[in-house]
Amino acid sequence: MRHVISTARHPRRRVRAGVLVAAFGLLASTSGCGLLGSSDDAEGGGGDVEKAAIKVSIMPTTDLAPFHLAMKNGYFTEEGLDVQAVNAPSGQASLAKLIGGEVDIAYSSYTPFFVAHSKKAADIKFVADASSAGPRTTMVAAMPNSSVKGVKDLAGKRIAVTATNTISDVLVKSAMRANGVDFSDVDWISTPFPEMAGALERGDVDAAFLTEPFITLAAKSVGAVPVVDTATGPTEDLPTAGYGSLAKFADGNPKTVGAFQRAMQKATDEAAADRSKVEPLLVEHGKIDEDTAALTSLLTFQSELNAQRLQRVPDLLLEFGVIEQEMDAATMIAKPSTA
Repeated sequence: MRHVISTARHPRRRVRAGVLVAAFGLLASTSGCGLLGSSDDAEGGGGDVEKAAIKVSIMPTTDLAPFHLAMKNGYFTEEGLDVQAVNAPSGQASLAKLIGGEVDIAYSSYTPFFVAHSKKAADIKFVADASSAGPRTTMVAAMPNSSVKGVKDLAGKRIAVTATNTISDVLVKSAMRANGVDFSDVDWISTPFPEMAGALERGDVDAAFLTEPFITLAAKSVGAVPVVDTATGPTEDLPTAGYGSLAKFADGNPKTVGAFQRAMQKATDEAAADRSKVEPLLVEHGKIDEDTAALTSLLTFQSELNAQRLQRVPDLLLEFGVIEQEMDAATMIAKPSTA
């Protein structure tokens, strides 16, 4: 079930159907990090789950609010899980921790997962959805005095993205092509999100692809103006991020996967019902101030995986050459125990 949270501070719950996107960073090489926990951990909790103590790599992004809510309210504990969060600076790093054996489940934008699976660097199974691109959550921004006022002005410009051949430049390309704009001569400038506002202000780039809370932060800090919403047309409500594991873990621990999914669904429902429960978590875990948390447009929270919606992601990646062959998203969705 998908949930949309409006930018109002205390909206009533609103649920809508659709899909779940901004992925940043392709797969990097990784090294082994050893086994997790002790033999007692691996036994699970009282037979209710195969493995009770699990580690989950996370990032300081707004769509992790349901995860933090599940931790805070004890929903994982209720399901017999002892979850330890492991911080990662990026989706690429989060996936590296998964492949290296440092964590059991990793949060990331979908691009690194699909790239790793397509290159046979890892056999990935998705265990939960996280978010999709809602209105004004994945934007191209520019300075007020920039020549870039809309999508038609992006041709031939210097555009900051986290990296090329990722969902960030793919979303911009998709928006440009949908509006008949040539992107072949765009100069893509790899720039970390926290540095994009400064690059805009100095004139190092003409425009920048941003997600929240960096859209709001750039507006507050340098006066950047959103000029293109990339979550429109063919990429409207595109799946943005989710939780994945290695197939060996998912197949060997179906009760654990089911417990994780139930806890996440409960927290997602609660977060969608009351934004006031989300904003304090953004301040605490996203490291933003209360004013920014109140102004931030939130991604559409999602928990239940849907193969048809998820298929849009590898199809888009294939279309723009990020992956080289067709992929069936349905085969990558973990099957939890129904017990």
